[in-house]
Amino acid sequence: MLLESKICDFDWRAPDFNLATADGVHHSRDSVMGDKGLLVAFICNHCPYVIALIDRLASDMQALEKIGIGCVAIMSNDYRDYPADAPDRMVAFAKTHGLKAPYLVDEDQSVGRAYGAVCTPDFFGFNAEGGLQYRGRLDDIGMRDDPASRTPELLNAMTQVAETGRGPDMQTASMGCSIKWR
Repeated sequence: MLLESKICDFDWRAPDFNLATADGVHHSRDSVMGDKGLLVAFICNHCPYVIALIDRLASDMQALEKIGIGCVAIMSNDYRDYPADAPDRMVAFAKTHGLKAPYLVDEDQSVGRAYGAVCTPDFFGFNAEGGLQYRGRLDDIGMRDDPASRTPELLNAMTQVAETGRGPDMQTASMGCSIKWR
């Protein structure tokens, strides 16, 4: 089912979390927070929207980390009903697509619920104080459009957050498949 994320609720506080990668390395909100902010991306392995943008997302995350924005990807889907999203497949997915940010398993789906994530992908960009500044899409490229001419909306917004502490007033909601809740 196609859904859109909600509009940015400026300065909403980032909930804490303590989740592990598929190989058991734990990360918290504070451990992944960068000096200039944090990007939390709710993704999964099987969603066609995520598959269409994952290489661009991985690249943008690396660029953001270079300017002090910490990045993390979280998989909140019920992987028992969607085995393509199982933790053992997350490792291969991240490696295949060059995702260097921690890719965490939200086993009980509590983090996805705390953040109010509704779709994959769903992006939450926070400033250094942990206030929400971006809840938009990755870029202006559709699933089958040529990414060479894209406007990297998330990258631009989070660069602005790193420089000013404030995200853009105009944001376009992310669109994707619904989170697969239990």
